[in-house]
Amino acid sequence: MLLLMTVSSCSKEGSKGSGPDVIPSDSDYVLSHEMIVLGERLENPYKTENVRRAYTSLYPTRSRNDIETTDLYVRFLPADSEEYDLLYDLGIDLVDHPVDYSIVTDGDYYHDPGIAEGEITWQYAVVPKDFDFPRIRYEIIDECFIADSDITTRSGESIDWNALESEAYRLTGNGDMLVPATRANKVHPSGRITIVDEHANGGKPFGVAGVRVRCNTFVKFSRAYTDRDGYYQIPKKFSANVRYRLVFKNEKGFAIGFNKVIVPASASALGKTSPEGLSVTITRDSDRKLFNRCVVNNAAYDYITRCTYDDMSITPPPSDLRIWLFSGLSASSAVMIHHGAFVENDLLSEFLGVFSSIIAFFAPDITIGTKNASDYRDLYSTVCHELSHASHFAKAGKDYWDKYIYYILWSYVTSGGTTYGNGTEKNAGYCEVGEMWAYYMESKMYKERYGGQMPSFGTSFWFRPQIFRYLDDRGISRSEIFRALDSDVTDRNALKARLISICPDKVTVIEQAFNRYN
Repeated sequence: MLLLMTVSSCSKEGSKGSGPDVIPSDSDYVLSHEMIVLGERLENPYKTENVRRAYTSLYPTRSRNDIETTDLYVRFLPADSEEYDLLYDLGIDLVDHPVDYSIVTDGDYYHDPGIAEGEITWQYAVVPKDFDFPRIRYEIIDECFIADSDITTRSGESIDWNALESEAYRLTGNGDMLVPATRANKVHPSGRITIVDEHANGGKPFGVAGVRVRCNTFVKFSRAYTDRDGYYQIPKKFSANVRYRLVFKNEKGFAIGFNKVIVPASASALGKTSPEGLSVTITRDSDRKLFNRCVVNNAAYDYITRCTYDDMSITPPPSDLRIWLFSGLSASSAVMIHHGAFVENDLLSEFLGVFSSIIAFFAPDITIGTKNASDYRDLYSTVCHELSHASHFAKAGKDYWDKYIYYILWSYVTSGGTTYGNGTEKNAGYCEVGEMWAYYMESKMYKERYGGQMPSFGTSFWFRPQIFRYLDDRGISRSEIFRALDSDVTDRNALKARLISICPDKVTVIEQAFNRYN
């Protein structure tokens, strides 16, 4: 895996460790990215039988049959990635740890000790009572009664759900989790997730955009996406302390993963605190892994948002994009394996042998090396570069990308570590066109965010992103340049001819650009 990630990547060279916690002072939580450590099993207050006990306690003259199961607390054991993806595509909110246990040490992931390392662990979920289970191994743990507002029985009598829920917590020994009525009484958790880019927005915090905030207390789950400014409000109401997590599955159709085995979106635990909500501000001095995830999230959100007709007017990357972060690597790549590029090619096996099946299993699209990324700017420019490749892939197609990635691999192996070769090798034109576009876009988007002169990213290589900068300065837009990146544009001569056909009134400018940087 590391071989592929290294040799099929752009030679883009960009951390420091953990800093102050971002969690409010009233929380006893310490941010960790290690495995969750479970404590004792707790009695589930939402178990139907426990809610019936609470109902009898509050309404002793009424029938226990007024409380009927609404949901099932279950766990699945997918045999492979296809079964996991099937569950994921059903929209089930899967978590890799049981939610009816105390958590001694929170973290990003959990692996059941009864499941072999490297295999998919149990996946826990809450599904409707009439859920149509797919043919995947599963176990029903509890039948549950979960409501979010006052209930009316079949006889027309009203049930105070808030009081019923509180009584169920008390009877199951979980009353200390409830927040005193003077502070909160069945509220929608809300808040704001922000981040600081020291070189943009005057150094003021701005939103972590489109990321999923997930809340739960026992089997009661709810989630919401942050808006562009980082604000969120959870749809369900809670009266007990809530566990908060950031799940890096963005509403724009990309996921930042993975957590150990086969989780297509990393989750960062933010601790357990008041149901009123949680707000955090992340800076360069915060936990490094959380900072990196949030920067990549925002950069990808910004790029995809700007692909629209009224802005950059280019093809966005494919939906369901998978982005991996590697803290031990400095190089990044756009291998697009999840979308069918190269992994199906026999050439991969020539280089990786049995490891090619592992790559096919995990299937990244974008890999981001964060080793030498010292601040927000470094990661922002890298993400823009790689997503520009992803847009090119979406336009040029898989066959084009197979030759592109093969060239990168072949150049690396035969040249002793030079990622881009020297431009004389077979299929060098695929690399030339692709890297010209990505380095040009990286420089342009960097300038648009941070101001100043346009950076000279990639101008020291044998290919010439300066050509696109020259054309840009003389009235040929990035949208018009992108229109030229068709599947049959496989070298600079074809690129020049296509640009002339797209912009016939700019033929002199185009000739000058290609002649100047020959």
